[in-house]
Amino acid sequence: MTGRLGDRIRTILGSEMAGGILLIVSAALALLVANSPLAEGYFHALHVYLGPLSLQHWVNDALMAVFFLVVGLEIKREMLEGHLATWRQRILPGVAAAAGMAAPALVYLAFNRHGGAMHGWAIPAATDIAFALGILSLLGPRVPPALKVFLAALAIIDDLGAVIVIGLFYTSGVSLVDLAAAGAVLAALIALNRARVLMLAPYLVLGVLLWLFVWRSGVHATIAGVLLALTIPLRVQGRPVSESPLHRLEHALIRPVAFLIVPIFGFANAGVSFAGLGMEAFIAPVTMGVAAGLAIGKLVGVMGTVFVLVRSGLVGLPPGCTWRQMLGTSLLCGIGFTMSLFISLLAFREGGLQDQAKIGILIGSAISGASGYLVLRFARAAP
Repeated sequence: MTGRLGDRIRTILGSEMAGGILLIVSAALALLVANSPLAEGYFHALHVYLGPLSLQHWVNDALMAVFFLVVGLEIKREMLEGHLATWRQRILPGVAAAAGMAAPALVYLAFNRHGGAMHGWAIPAATDIAFALGILSLLGPRVPPALKVFLAALAIIDDLGAVIVIGLFYTSGVSLVDLAAAGAVLAALIALNRARVLMLAPYLVLGVLLWLFVWRSGVHATIAGVLLALTIPLRVQGRPVSESPLHRLEHALIRPVAFLIVPIFGFANAGVSFAGLGMEAFIAPVTMGVAAGLAIGKLVGVMGTVFVLVRSGLVGLPPGCTWRQMLGTSLLCGIGFTMSLFISLLAFREGGLQDQAKIGILIGSAISGASGYLVLRFARAAP
């Protein structure tokens, strides 16, 4: 493929917009299949066992561990050399991310104060970085670069918070023997890092063992991906940072994760059959709590925090950013698709509650994405 067409396609495939669009398509396809004559085959295939795990669990526990590995690599890189390298850079997105997780959880609990539904409080707390940055990419030069940096930094800290929440609140029946074995493997990975081993193969082999022991321990297996990422060397003496094992691994994984793993996850988990669902499913406390948590809670938490910090003089708005643009970006933070779906599967074992949570995620994310886009589309640039 040559010429302008080839260059254009390569540009699109290399952008956040492409990943976000592909995720939207996979989710829409899942909904279409789940409400078609193919529905029975779709749901049956997800529960077919391949070895020790069902197909859906291979996607959610194994493939998503690779997704969390990339998340961990991004967190480490940004913390050590990127947009979160200093405490001054961390203040605005860090505090906004924390409030942007707490406020949606409180909104959700306002609808679900009793019973097992309370366990889903973390579902609306996470921002989907692929969707949010994808929409910003659609807006092109209308959005100042500093605002994109702010959103990316906030989403990365948000992801870190989600990982901590999963580890602390969505773990049960822990096996101390397997946890100790996982700890031993992690110690070996740290030893490789200390010994300045630059080959990726030893890290990846031990990473598979780490995943196995974490999966057997009762802690969610995807946490192994983040732990492995934190041991991959970033700084290599005498070489450019771009040649470090962390950069090489992130570069190798970023497109397979964006264009294969995340869309597969979306297709495997976004399917909701509306057969037999009445209006009560759309106004159920779980549905309303998740949707309101994303569309309202995120806005209040992020925008409210930015307003207080800027008005108090502690920090300034990102360079070239107006208050209306910050409002639009805060709305985009309510897109919680990938991580919200993931947490909903951990929070609820009962299919009815899972379906309600998925409906709430779709509604809340759609409202946040559409309103954020419109606000940013018609916001005036800073003078």
